[in-house]
Amino acid sequence: MKKHTLNFKTSIFFKVLFVLGLFLFVPQQTEAQFFKKLAKKAKEKIEREADKRAERRVNKKIDKEFDKAEGVLDGKNKGKKKDKENGKEGNSNKNEKGANNSESTNSNEAKAKSNEPTVVWSKFDFVPGDTVIFEDGPSPDEENGEFPSRWDLYKGSAEIANVNGENVIMFIDRGGDIIPYLKNATEDYLPEVFTIEFDVWFEKGHTTSNRFFISFIDKKNQWGKGLVGNFTVYPNGIEFEDTDKRYPGTEALSWAEEPIGQWRHISIAYTKGKFKAYMDDTRLINIPHLEGNPWGFTIKSQKGNQYLKNFRISKGGVKYYDRVLSEGKIIVNGIKFDVNKATLKTESIGPINKIYQLMVDNPTVNFSVEGHTDSDGSDETNMTLSKARGKTVMDKLISMGISSSRLKSNGFGESKPLDNNSTPEGKANNRRVEFVKF
Repeated sequence: MKKHTLNFKTSIFFKVLFVLGLFLFVPQQTEAQFFKKLAKKAKEKIEREADKRAERRVNKKIDKEFDKAEGVLDGKNKGKKKDKENGKEGNSNKNEKGANNSESTNSNEAKAKSNEPTVVWSKFDFVPGDTVIFEDGPSPDEENGEFPSRWDLYKGSAEIANVNGENVIMFIDRGGDIIPYLKNATEDYLPEVFTIEFDVWFEKGHTTSNRFFISFIDKKNQWGKGLVGNFTVYPNGIEFEDTDKRYPGTEALSWAEEPIGQWRHISIAYTKGKFKAYMDDTRLINIPHLEGNPWGFTIKSQKGNQYLKNFRISKGGVKYYDRVLSEGKIIVNGIKFDVNKATLKTESIGPINKIYQLMVDNPTVNFSVEGHTDSDGSDETNMTLSKARGKTVMDKLISMGISSSRLKSNGFGESKPLDNNSTPEGKANNRRVEFVKF
């Protein structure tokens, strides 16, 4: 028994010696290779981290330089620095061209350094026609729930509704097609030079029927005539012919998506074949030679709960400068204000820009800015309102850079009508701002 135990212990002893031998003699080379690989990996990791840090530093530097460059191009960095040195915040002097002096200097410096072109581009050059030939608000006198009296129906349904205290045309059920109700509806009633304006409401949501189709014929009375093809208005853009454009900042939205529910102002200008269309304050469509002749107008809503208001067709006229030379004044009914207020609407900036540019190009021309109203309301209220509106437009031109010594303002209420006050078109022609040379 003892012999077997001894043999077992001896066997265990030799096995332990064998294992210790492996650790003492065999692994020297393997251990060296292991640490060599470990060192290599550590080195590679350090190099990668170094590269990443260097890349971050370079990117940070690039971003910083881009910020500087953008600031110079925008005319901000140097202007802000100068303002701070003078103890001011952004009140640099403006020259007659409406540009900040520091902005102009910095832009020229940036152009010289970067060899980039100086770009001048007007995104909103819409100027309404001189004479209104069809106008519908609709009137506050229209009865709620009735078909709008100044329109005719081609298909579908539309009625007068009141939205936030204001009468509008509401398309109901599955929408409808409506056309201006005119005595000469079978004829070509759109002049060689005309403008069309209106506001449309898109309710919140996303559906392919969330759009308006416009045809430049009267579908009820002018089939086979006029301009073929639809002009389509989406919540965030316009499509016409082979051109489609989105309103800036809405490119990520699908065509029929309206995120909040809002009004869109649409402006169309046609001049002997040249066609432009605008959404709110931006020109989106610019076609130099449009094939076909627009005869009339039809607007179609594809769904209910969409609204139309502030519709106007105007006949175009003589350029502003030619009017100054021949008449000594410019009559503008495209400068619009909120109801019973002197607050400018966005679409007014087009004609104001034209007046501004005329004064820049002709430094000897000075204007008295004079407001006029229609006969709605009392004489006293209209007089006060017209004076306030004249002053608002004058102040806007001064803020753009025109010297205050070249401008003055006044208002005459309803006392100097150009047209009768018995029709919507006559009232629209009487609501105007005149720029009278002095």
